[in-house]
Amino acid sequence: MVAGVAGGAPAPELLARARLLAAPELSASLVRELERITGRSAEPLADEVPGSGPLLCVGAALPGSVRAADRLLWFHSVNAGTDPLLAAGPWPAGALLTRTVGRMGERIAQYVLGWVLAECQAVPEYAAQHARAEWRRLPTELVAGQTALVYGTGRIGGAVAGLLRGCGVRTVGVARTARTGAPPPGFDRVIGAGEDAEAEELTGARWVVAALPSTGATEGFFGAGRFAAVRGATFVNVGRGATVDLGALEGALRDGGVRRAVLDVLAEEPAAPGDPVWRLPRTVITSHSAGITADEDVAVDFAACWEAVREGRRPGPAVDVERGY
Repeated sequence: MVAGVAGGAPAPELLARARLLAAPELSASLVRELERITGRSAEPLADEVPGSGPLLCVGAALPGSVRAADRLLWFHSVNAGTDPLLAAGPWPAGALLTRTVGRMGERIAQYVLGWVLAECQAVPEYAAQHARAEWRRLPTELVAGQTALVYGTGRIGGAVAGLLRGCGVRTVGVARTARTGAPPPGFDRVIGAGEDAEAEELTGARWVVAALPSTGATEGFFGAGRFAAVRGATFVNVGRGATVDLGALEGALRDGGVRRAVLDVLAEEPAAPGDPVWRLPRTVITSHSAGITADEDVAVDFAACWEAVREGRRPGPAVDVERGY
């Protein structure tokens, strides 16, 4: 087993002699940047890694042989979501897991705002009219003064709320528990997940934005009970597909409780052409593209983690493997 230090950071002396393994799908320019940051040459992250000594790996997936070898010192994920990594098997004891966040919060916030504005300006309806060569004025609405309920008050949820609030939208965050004192930046108020179904914010929301991670506690979180409390809101999921009961969402769309759905994520991806999800009424699926990470994001976040670990600190983007985020 690889030894670490208090707070979950690997011991600097182990980091100094760790071998750098880069997944083969990483671009050559990114690998060169990783080599520059660490001051060592990269080797391929493969199913079999000969030799001995601690391993520092960068990629999207951890080969089973490396996971079981008790040599992993640190794995940096090129993705923000680490649930597939943790679901693939027990995480190696003592190994640090960090993730790439980069400018994902900014990208996702702009994605949400783009759909909010498009809906208020009847962009989907006008696009359909254009295809029919139909000239007809449609009613539009202002975003200012309306309420968005944002599930998840971390970096992504906070970025979404901040951008919406800048447009005059009242932003209410939903966290695991209610918070006292001043709400975090971007939010007008934060309520607990246990009180949301009874709160006027859910029944009065114009938009319900899901930015939750995938954990045992969030699986099927948006089910029939929560959707039954919605009164004409648009549902936007930029978190994880497994948090949504698609059957319950379909029922809410068909009975009008949910006005429209924008789903960037699904529990099973990619959805096959014959998947019933494509036939959900008033729904757009955007193929998990709201918060794509760029090479620059990976390099910047990895460099920050590298400096923290060298100084014996737990990096900010470190993942609590027990919680899953």
